[in-house]
Amino acid sequence: MPTPLDRALNSKNAFLAFSGVIAAAAAWTIWGPSDIFPAERDPTGDPGTWTLTELRRWLENRNLIPNGETTREELIERVKTNMRPPPRS
Repeated sequence: MPTPLDRALNSKNAFLAFSGVIAAAAAWTIWGPSDIFPAERDPTGDPGTWTLTELRRWLENRNLIPNGETTREELIERVKTNMRPPPRS
């Protein structure tokens, strides 16, 4: 006579629940806060030579991105305004 534990181990629901836990752990490992997909570094040098994508990324990393459409010149001016001077050595 099977015990309740035997029935639970042979249940499809238990298998599906275990599979779900494993799938969730795998998804967390792949897309969670890990270094599998590291964030791109901030661009360096003169902001006038940065691409539009680099300007937007720099501003988004600091929560300074303006609302709506802006020109490249406006983004460059905004970056230059918010840049800190290089540290003295």
